[in-house]
Amino acid sequence: MSTQELEAKIRELRQLQSLIDEAEAEAESIKDDIKRLMGQEEVLRAGEYTVTWKPVKSARVDVDALRKAMPDLVSRFTITSTARRFCVA
Repeated sequence: MSTQELEAKIRELRQLQSLIDEAEAEAESIKDDIKRLMGQEEVLRAGEYTVTWKPVKSARVDVDALRKAMPDLVSRFTITSTARRFCVA
């Protein structure tokens, strides 16, 4: 692939990413409007659609607090991984 072809591909990628970002922002805005309309209600029906917005509980380990309280334990169970980050600047 020539430098010009690569540059064209990167330009196309950036344009598509911009469209995706705009669409995601618009979708979030619509979700926020629906949530405002729902208020404290957990279920909303509108024609053929049912929207739910329910609380979800989750439990997570506070790693910082655990590291302070039991640093040896944390170091024994810490796994290091490597990933590649793709970025176009």
